[in-house]
Amino acid sequence: MEFHKILVPVVGSEVDVETIKLACRLARKEKAKILALHVIPIERSLPLDAELAGEVRKAENILTQAEKTALAQGCEIETDLLQARNAGPSIVDEAVEREIDLIVMGLTYKRQFGQFSMGNVTPYVLKNAPCPVILYQQSQPE
Repeated sequence: MEFHKILVPVVGSEVDVETIKLACRLARKEKAKILALHVIPIERSLPLDAELAGEVRKAENILTQAEKTALAQGCEIETDLLQARNAGPSIVDEAVEREIDLIVMGLTYKRQFGQFSMGNVTPYVLKNAPCPVILYQQSQPE
């Protein structure tokens, strides 16, 4: 299978670095383009175009770190920032709109009610993605 466009959702966790590195390895092999995407969740009480300066600054720092990681791997990367109610549908919509061939997602090890949890975003993307999805799971804490 060939990948020409790879989408990497980034959230600002330590797993982002490994996810970007994985995407770079795949991109070099296929000469693919990488898009790092960060979604700022907007509460329902606010309009979608609300100006959240602090959140935008934080998101820009996350995307800058993704660029630095890719550059260190010898890859070029495009970045994008979205504001949305829910990250999952935004990631899927972006994949459809940009005709993405592969989504590479990082999964931080989380526990909820004593059990491993993938949260809401990852299951949504896995169920609705228009292309293959590769998950990179962070190691379980000791």
